Amino acid sequence: MKKYYSFDSLLLSTGWLSPGYVGVDGVGTIQYLSDKSPVDSVAIESIHGFALPGFRNAHSHAFQFGMAGMAEKHRPGTNDDFWSWREAMYRCALSLDPTAVEHIAAMLYAELLKKGYTHVAEFQYLHHDKDGKPYANYAEMGERLVAAAETAGIRITLIPVFYQQGNFGKEPFPEQRRFISKTIDEYFQLLDDSAHVVAHAPHARLGFSVHSLRAVKPNDVVRTFEQGPSTIPFHLHAAEQKKEVADCFLFHKQTPIEWLLNNLPVNERFHIVHCTHLTDHEVAALAKSRAHVVLCPGTEGNLGDGIFRLTDFASQGGQWSIGTDSHISLNPLEDLRWLDYAQRFTTHKRNTFDDGAAILVDKTFHAGNSAMGFSSSEYFSVGQKLDAVIYDAHRPLLSQARREHLLSAIIYTASPAEILGTMIDGKWIVKNNYHFREGEIFKSFTSTHAK
Repeated sequence: MKKYYSFDSLLLSTGWLSPGYVGVDGVGTIQYLSDKSPVDSVAIESIHGFALPGFRNAHSHAFQFGMAGMAEKHRPGTNDDFWSWREAMYRCALSLDPTAVEHIAAMLYAELLKKGYTHVAEFQYLHHDKDGKPYANYAEMGERLVAAAETAGIRITLIPVFYQQGNFGKEPFPEQRRFISKTIDEYFQLLDDSAHVVAHAPHARLGFSVHSLRAVKPNDVVRTFEQGPSTIPFHLHAAEQKKEVADCFLFHKQTPIEWLLNNLPVNERFHIVHCTHLTDHEVAALAKSRAHVVLCPGTEGNLGDGIFRLTDFASQGGQWSIGTDSHISLNPLEDLRWLDYAQRFTTHKRNTFDDGAAILVDKTFHAGNSAMGFSSSEYFSVGQKLDAVIYDAHRPLLSQARREHLLSAIIYTASPAEILGTMIDGKWIVKNNYHFREGEIFKSFTSTHAK
């Protein structure tokens, strides 16, 4: 059975389709896409809004949503930075059982949908029980995250993370005991079990990862990529913090990006998170490699990481996506604006890109898709699922914007209040700021936090 929608405008990679008529089949696959009304439709749901492709969240640590906003009290006279914040993160990680993680993740994913995200890459390294012992099902925690995504109605790419040591050449810290796979064989067992989980979940895909160069032995970093699956995305953190770069140079006599480029066939399958501290040579070489950088402006600002050199990277053809990481900020429009504004702060120019809104949407759409493990050349097309975020055409600034300014008006002025809703598989998952399972998800989340 077909369902038809009409939007005031629908964004294609070539520009706005106005009006935008979309017909989907029973599983949400687009069968009709035109600016002309279908002649065979019985009924069309008219939506006075502007439809954009749902945003892709390329980097998430779901359990950290349970501590968002709770590490902002800074003791006078102390140096509160990434490394001290990490102690609070460890305490959070050690406090959660699988049910709590599932409830927190479901709440997070519902909130992401409200903000316009439709797919999340879950960088999962909370593997074991509170004593550091593997669960009977190695992928227990990953299975809970996939279940949480199903409950919330979001698409997920599960990325089980190899985390082996505490720092370069150092044993793991006791606080990291839930993260640790001691050997590459243990990690590949985790990855295999995770593959079984997503194989039975139509809304889920698989990626693989090493946490960072500091967290995995050098030979095992190389072996993980070489022996891992050859058709799915590979994620890792690199060059987020100055101390990390200095420690890497002390151990390897190379910076993290230098080491990666010299020891691995870095290419478009790589999704390297943060990359905050790069030299001129590294910016150019990383762009040339076609690797994707995953930027998390909310978290990078909150942790004092620094500012990625996006202007230089983009001018050399670099590819990037966005993620919410620690979930201190969940609004993709806010993060896209900060990507641009941080560059304006440093260059003292307003034209980071020739057409800022269009570039921000296009780059994060395509690189985000790649981070999830699939590709699409179009935002919407026949044969593709209808996943969209719809902005209210009746809101003051959006209602008055001419078509040539409409996307800029959305990206640079809109907030979640302007969102009419979010669709996945051609169905409303969020409508009028109400998630279709909001009551049960919120009840489970608050019961978890009350313990």
